[in-house]
Amino acid sequence: MDIILLGPPGAGKGTQAGRLEDEHGMVQLSTGDMLRAAVKAGTEVGLKAKALMDAGELVPDEVVSGIIGDKLDELGPDQGVIFDGYPRTAAQAASLDEILAERNRVLSYVIELAVDEDALVERITGRFTCGKCGAGYHDTFKQPAVAGVCDVCGSTEFKRRPDDNEETVRTRMQEYRAKTAPILPIYEARGIVRKVDGMGSMAEVNDAIEAVLSL
Repeated sequence: MDIILLGPPGAGKGTQAGRLEDEHGMVQLSTGDMLRAAVKAGTEVGLKAKALMDAGELVPDEVVSGIIGDKLDELGPDQGVIFDGYPRTAAQAASLDEILAERNRVLSYVIELAVDEDALVERITGRFTCGKCGAGYHDTFKQPAVAGVCDVCGSTEFKRRPDDNEETVRTRMQEYRAKTAPILPIYEARGIVRKVDGMGSMAEVNDAIEAVLSL
């Protein structure tokens, strides 16, 4: 089963993709990760991508498509895939159709993690981690048992990501809506879009996705 997982940064796509990998043996294909891996491996497509990135240019759709095709060719025909961050445009959606058809694959579902923007801003801007062991906390939802002391390792050093601020988060949301809007109608016309409440707990979101996959 091949699916597209949609949702803005902070919606929990990575967490849910990880669960699907563990529970179903699926493979998450993140275009950013694949580009970096192809460049590092020095593949033909990776070398093209590196030359473009070194020149400060955007990597064109055909190069990204080539990397996705190469990755799919490495997988078994029965190994399901989770597309993360691709497609983002109507042209990329058309390219993905061709890539899958050439390999006798069919897109089963497009699962959108629907979120409330204000609640997502609170979720992201409240995050902080232990500076020593990386344990995660939140201003509202998960404070250390003893204020200022990590529950896991006892460290008193904590840190926040510099981009976990309201302005950056809302900008990301705007970009997501701009990039996602063109492709959702394409898949809605096929009847394969399923919306899941991305504001639930990790377990609740996972259960909702599992319910879609079992249809």
